[in-house]
Amino acid sequence: MNNSLGLLPSGKIRYFSGSDTGKSGPALANITKHFVEKCTNVGLFALAALKSGSSLPPTFRFWYEFACQYMTTRCHSPDGETLSPIEPLDTTTAEHFLHSAPPMIGAEYLSVAVLQQLWVELDNWLIHEVAQHYDCLATLLKTRAPHWHQVGRVCFHLAENKTDPDYPFAFMATYSPSYGQGKSRHLPLAKALEEYAGSKNKARLIHLLSPIDLAAKSSALVKNLVDSGDIYHPLAWSPQEAYQFLKEVPLFEESGIIIRLPDWWKKRPRPKVKATLSTGLNNTFNADAMLRFNVQVALGDNKLTQTEWDTLLAADDGLAFIKGQWVEVDKEKLEQAMAQMKALEKHGEEEGISFIEGMRLLSGASSDLSTSTVEQDATEWAFIEADSKLSKILQQIRQPETLKSALPKRALKATLRPYQETGVNWLWHLNQLGLGACLADDMGLGKTIQIISLLLILKKNKVNRPSLLVLPTSLMGNWKSELEKFAPSLKALFVHPSLTSKTQLDELSKAKQLSGVDVVITTYGMLLRQIWLQNIQWHMVVLDEAQAIKNPGTQQSKMAKKIRAHARIALTGTPVENRLADLWSLFDFICPGLLGTATRFKSFTKSLEKRESEQYAPLRNLVQPYILRRLKTDKSIISDLPDKTEVYAYCGLSKAQASLYQKSVNELATSLRSADGMKRRGLVLSFILRFKQICNHPAQFMSDGDYRAQRSGKFLRLAEICDEISSRQEKVLVFTQFREMCEPLADFLSDCFGQPGLVLHGAVSAKKRQEMVEQFQAEDGPPFFVLSIKAGGTGLTLTEASHVIHFDRWWNPAVENQATDRAFRIGQKNNVLVHKFVCQGTIEEKIDAIIAEKSALANDILEGGSEVMLTEMSDSELIELVSLDLERTQV
Repeated sequence: MNNSLGLLPSGKIRYFSGSDTGKSGPALANITKHFVEKCTNVGLFALAALKSGSSLPPTFRFWYEFACQYMTTRCHSPDGETLSPIEPLDTTTAEHFLHSAPPMIGAEYLSVAVLQQLWVELDNWLIHEVAQHYDCLATLLKTRAPHWHQVGRVCFHLAENKTDPDYPFAFMATYSPSYGQGKSRHLPLAKALEEYAGSKNKARLIHLLSPIDLAAKSSALVKNLVDSGDIYHPLAWSPQEAYQFLKEVPLFEESGIIIRLPDWWKKRPRPKVKATLSTGLNNTFNADAMLRFNVQVALGDNKLTQTEWDTLLAADDGLAFIKGQWVEVDKEKLEQAMAQMKALEKHGEEEGISFIEGMRLLSGASSDLSTSTVEQDATEWAFIEADSKLSKILQQIRQPETLKSALPKRALKATLRPYQETGVNWLWHLNQLGLGACLADDMGLGKTIQIISLLLILKKNKVNRPSLLVLPTSLMGNWKSELEKFAPSLKALFVHPSLTSKTQLDELSKAKQLSGVDVVITTYGMLLRQIWLQNIQWHMVVLDEAQAIKNPGTQQSKMAKKIRAHARIALTGTPVENRLADLWSLFDFICPGLLGTATRFKSFTKSLEKRESEQYAPLRNLVQPYILRRLKTDKSIISDLPDKTEVYAYCGLSKAQASLYQKSVNELATSLRSADGMKRRGLVLSFILRFKQICNHPAQFMSDGDYRAQRSGKFLRLAEICDEISSRQEKVLVFTQFREMCEPLADFLSDCFGQPGLVLHGAVSAKKRQEMVEQFQAEDGPPFFVLSIKAGGTGLTLTEASHVIHFDRWWNPAVENQATDRAFRIGQKNNVLVHKFVCQGTIEEKIDAIIAEKSALANDILEGGSEVMLTEMSDSELIELVSLDLERTQV
């Protein structure tokens, strides 16, 4: 990762150091220092103070342009004795920034509301800075941002003069004697010479005219007006003279001159080459459809005739009067745009425009993602749109809430939340079109049940081919449980030795079809071993935790992309648009070819960086229709969620764990034969403790200090969950009942998060406890807190955490809930997701099942003090409880 600016969940801008630390120049180093040592507002102002942002890295350039937009608005807001707040950032401009944002850490937190809040906070900071340290804004600008100039009292007016066909424009320079209250008066500039006549007013006159003097240094037009004295008189201008003035308006505004123009110029009216994409005479549309291309010239909503087009090309460059209005004309660019569109039209007539080419064109990119035709000069004089039929189809993809419900509610044994039903309808819509999709909802928002609902829709619509679901081994238990609970009518086949015997797997490998099966569930690892899965034509393939294919060079990525299916879906809770390489690999699966080859895509994104504005808009336009992402921070989602959601994190055992566990079961069985009374009770308790330790990590039981992750299924699952938490810059509490596990967990999590966290156990003093709480509660504080459940389960407020992990189980829900409530309490603004770790096929899973069933034994266990009542079981009952289901433990 390179040095970059990104967003925290709160919406504040943060500097993230990367591998190129120390390689940036002094100017950039100074900017980053402001963000690191001071605050967002100081950093933004320092960015705006730069003379140019063209050489800045993409994220810095984006925030530079945002800061410059603010400074432009601030400098064009006349102030009196004290600064008043400027107008808020309008929604249209905010959406423009949102649409053109580059990939950045925390991009999922970027919104119109966040941009508007940053605007207000920057303005409040500047007002306070002027009030505290300067006599006025002009002094601050002169001292700290000398190339910015506050608007003066001089105004350049350009208006239409409809009575003179040869000189249809009028120019006048005026000044405002004073801002006063309300609307300012404007007098001819010549009056200023009279008002400030005499040597005593010379300084005031020079100050008044300083914006004109500044503009004259860069503009030959203004210099000529000043040298000739014409600046003090009303002037009649030809269209060519008016156009020269209009092209230099940004320069005049930068100099502090107020500009008043005809309203039509704000829209930059231009005749444009208009191309329309359509499905032709086809009644159906899908990913294999060939599109038609029709080219014409339009002025707004009006089509131009061939005669009017010829008149345009015969006119001089500049301003031309067509269809009752003045428009901007650049013959060379118009002809270039027409040639490009005609070439595409010819290609469409001969071969048709493919779906992929069409989507690229509609996004603002070129049909082949080449670097030569995405330059903005081309797009400013041409545009491509979908016809009404195609437009409606694409609009439904972009606005899934408008889709009709297809959910078979009787078959689904659950009630979906509104946003979940919207997600199911969207997935079904894309499925019907044969298009890929990425469901990127936050962890805990129910991606699993949305896919289960989609599978029920496929069954209801009698889709005759099965679907394939590929997932990490650690999630097999979750999917099996939810399929049985929510969709018992689905016939699911698990292709994994933990749930299917070797004999059955061998038989399946010889099968040419899977009759009666709705969904086959397997793992990424099994894709490499069960090659027959590649030979079946699936209706749909779903990749869960699809970040598993972010590296396109791995074997599992290659195998996943070889699967043949009508439609492809990727499920992930990690941000998908923050790293371009990951984005390409994901789309190489869900929409092969849409982003071109890896080399072409890299070249394409490099060309976007060179655009003057809306750098990444074409890329966002291209990928966003296929990504549905809902965040827990979205107020419309929060209102529909419970404050606390509990989920199981099922874990397997490593070979070392399974071996130790089975050996301990055998030892217990042997020891029970000769133990009775208190000796038996002590024996049972010691072995229960041993089983818990082995489930955590072999190193805890063996005390060998070797806490490598691959030796523990729980550590591997912890890494998967924390990778997602880290990618969202969220925080987590990790509870364990063993003090000796605190430090190994903290060391492991430091690697997962890339920074250290906090550890609390019984040996920590009260004073130190409070210091730790304050550290964790700071927004930029440590990302994780490991706590022993006895020492940290009560008395702390840790509401910065939106995740709680119970790494090992207390087997008493009241105790676990009390610990969870360190995060889930007054002051918590986010939904809290609670992860309960359970090793499958072990005593952990069996005890959890007993508690979940609320059986009499569960009450005995809870009321009798955790494991104590287990000692009263018979030998056979006890061995049955602790016995190892070896197949279910495989990772």
